[in-house]
Amino acid sequence: MKRARGSALAERQFEKNVFVNCPFDTGYYALLRPMLFSIVSLGFTPRIATERSDSVESRIDKICQLIKESRYSIHDLSRLKPGAKQFARMNMPFELGLDYGSRRFGTGPMRTKLSLILGAEKYDYQKALSDLSGIDIKSHSDEPERIVRAVRDWFFETAGVRPAPSPTALWYDFTDFMTALYDARRHEAFDDAELDLMPVPEFVDVIQQWVVAGTPVASSRRRAAKSQSARYRRA
Repeated sequence: MKRARGSALAERQFEKNVFVNCPFDTGYYALLRPMLFSIVSLGFTPRIATERSDSVESRIDKICQLIKESRYSIHDLSRLKPGAKQFARMNMPFELGLDYGSRRFGTGPMRTKLSLILGAEKYDYQKALSDLSGIDIKSHSDEPERIVRAVRDWFFETAGVRPAPSPTALWYDFTDFMTALYDARRHEAFDDAELDLMPVPEFVDVIQQWVVAGTPVASSRRRAAKSQSARYRRA
């Protein structure tokens, strides 16, 4: 009986888990944060390698476990930079390959996995990964507001999320959330540097608390949201 309950729980979690494969440098935070917010707001759970940091755990084993536990995945290849004088960043395409392999050669629920591939521009990735020619991807042009749209639209189109807030409403809700987060944490003696480098698990926990509290999408504080928007857009 206990094993059956555990299996049912794992199945429910699998249906809601989203493996996020992306860069982890601080320069990507402006895209990662609205992506994570969108995933949680749409009713799913982001799973990401930085969610825990056991120093003796093999990173590749952790990634494989996250892929196994997640029906959905988002792979951002926008930081691939092929060229004669620089190394391309290969972690993201490698993890995409692991995820694709689990779907292609796996059995049972692994065969139901669905993936979103993101890029800065629509066809840039083909310069480094020509094997992906013909694959549908969504582009975000390194703009946080556009990554919200890409993630939201994919969940509507592919994962069947109904109803789904408009991309604009979701973006305004994110900027409201960030304003509230920074205001609240400053009162708790966090400085801006600490807030800017908040660990991903802590950031996801705060989003989940915000969503559970029932804060409406596109709340009435749109003026404040608009004033904060430039902070999360790249020049």
